[in-house]
Amino acid sequence: MITKKIAIGCDDAAVEMKNILKQYLTELGFEVSDFGVEAGVSVHYPDIAYQLATSVRDGAQELGILCCGTGIGMAITANKVNGIRAAQAHDTYSAQRARKSNDAQIITLGARVVGIELAKEIVHAFVTSDFEAGRSGPKVERIRYYENLDKR
Repeated sequence: MITKKIAIGCDDAAVEMKNILKQYLTELGFEVSDFGVEAGVSVHYPDIAYQLATSVRDGAQELGILCCGTGIGMAITANKVNGIRAAQAHDTYSAQRARKSNDAQIITLGARVVGIELAKEIVHAFVTSDFEAGRSGPKVERIRYYENLDKR
């Protein structure tokens, strides 16, 4: 099953990447919700990551894409949202495995690390892959167990 509703967001370091990926996804037939930001606007990336991750967790979108300078901060922040599994990816294999093995709902990319054509390939691999429960199902359930164990 190919996801149809995708959220995308960025900080000021990745506006161009976000806009190009948004157009690319729209051309592929996806419904894309833009969580910002636009050129010339400075934001704290945790605000964008949290808003997008919360929206994905709540079911408004099926998957999310977050872009910043490296993808690291966005992944860290998105993973703070209970129920979210965000994975940073710099290659198509990792993007695919994030969905197939880890049931990640969000992928993060670094605009200062990944070129735009590769970013398109990474995003395509992510949004066209589905979770394959098989051997990975019990592992994802164990992630959920630990996530709920440490609620404070």
